[in-house]
Amino acid sequence: MQYLPQFLDLKSRPVLLVGAGEVALRKLETLVRAQAQVQIVALEVHPEVATLVAANPSTLQLEQRGYVPTDLDGRWLVVAATADRQLHQGIANACEATQTWLNVVDQTDLCSAIFPSIVDRDPVLVAISTGGSSPTLARLVRGWIEDRLPQSLGRLASFIGSKRREVSAALPVVQERQHFWERLLASPLQEMALRGKTEAAEAEFTAQLAASVDPAIERKGSVALVGAGPGDPELMTLKGLRLIRNADVVFYDNLANTELLDFARRDAEKVYVGKKRAFAGIRQDEINALLLTAAQAGKQVVRLKGGDPFIFGRGGEEIQVLADHEIDFTVVPGISAALGGASYAGIPLTHRNVSQSVRFVTGHRSSDRTNMDWPELAKPGQTLVIYMGLPGLSDIMQNLQAQGLPAATPAALLQRVTLEDQLAVVGTVANLPERVASAEIRGPTLIIVGEVVRYRVAGRLQMPTL
Repeated sequence: MQYLPQFLDLKSRPVLLVGAGEVALRKLETLVRAQAQVQIVALEVHPEVATLVAANPSTLQLEQRGYVPTDLDGRWLVVAATADRQLHQGIANACEATQTWLNVVDQTDLCSAIFPSIVDRDPVLVAISTGGSSPTLARLVRGWIEDRLPQSLGRLASFIGSKRREVSAALPVVQERQHFWERLLASPLQEMALRGKTEAAEAEFTAQLAASVDPAIERKGSVALVGAGPGDPELMTLKGLRLIRNADVVFYDNLANTELLDFARRDAEKVYVGKKRAFAGIRQDEINALLLTAAQAGKQVVRLKGGDPFIFGRGGEEIQVLADHEIDFTVVPGISAALGGASYAGIPLTHRNVSQSVRFVTGHRSSDRTNMDWPELAKPGQTLVIYMGLPGLSDIMQNLQAQGLPAATPAALLQRVTLEDQLAVVGTVANLPERVASAEIRGPTLIIVGEVVRYRVAGRLQMPTL
């Protein structure tokens, strides 16, 4: 490890900045955020540096002159940001002799301190460094982290910080406190604090602390219905991933990519509650009971559902049971199979030239029949997206034609959308069943019917086609 990571408190402490050009401006902006007392010496001054100095007269002083050795006196940190490498070497020698921390722009061999790339969610700070070898890579890594940290994370940190003394007094044993904070940060309080719901967060904190002090008090659990998306784990929302990481137990079905379970804690329970065609599986009322029992036991529960929880996902039934028993719940939308599949297949569901509406329908067969409002579904100018239609594909296409939908209407069946073995079988209402029968199709599948299929654009990275 070339550099020891440190967070320095420079508030009101004297810092010297040699140089006032564009590069020095970036360093100065960081020093202003750190509330340092900065003296700037430079022969030429960038207009934005002058503006920044004028806006911060109490903390920034600018002298338009050359550097002199006495400028180092009493400094906690020196930043050299000029184009004069010989000057930088002289400053480095002087800082080494006086044991003063030095940052030199683009000369890591002279640095005793470097400026990391920063993710700022004050008071939460994340610093990324490549030891000066690749500032561009450091900025890229910062972007990856920024994408995953809520903008309001500072609210949560501030709330927790305000409660530390109270928790220490109530739970004097260090291990008890650690377990309490882990449970609290996995509870609905996290979401409440992030969204600025202070009163609700206060109530949750009080209840959780009371339950930790007195074992006789039941802990309050909660349930999150999380849409897992159509298959590709990278299509999961950031909020969904955060809830999976916090969960005590995850109930998942066969439409949810099991790779997402890798994000759960090692000690979290993972319970399969899926159903498959031609297999009874676990009944919905049993799933409802499992969710309820886990939440009533004080657990933070995630119900991981393929696609979106409210599009043929029976999420409405599950939250009704939870609401009837006064269990806190949240619903995290997911990218539905229809949206994800159409996008990966290159099919614009609502191309303005041919489609004014989209209908999501289920082709699930009941009593060996597919029951739909065929006259409505056969109307022109719309797109049909049919879930669970593979077993009744021939029946569906025949009924649409019987109600007047032209046999030449484009249609596609999409297999395992967004996954590595995804596949599109493209044809017409008349010949799609025959084309599908000649292919070895594995579920889950999705059917799209309408002129929009004719507008499909199949790029090299899109879904393969038969």
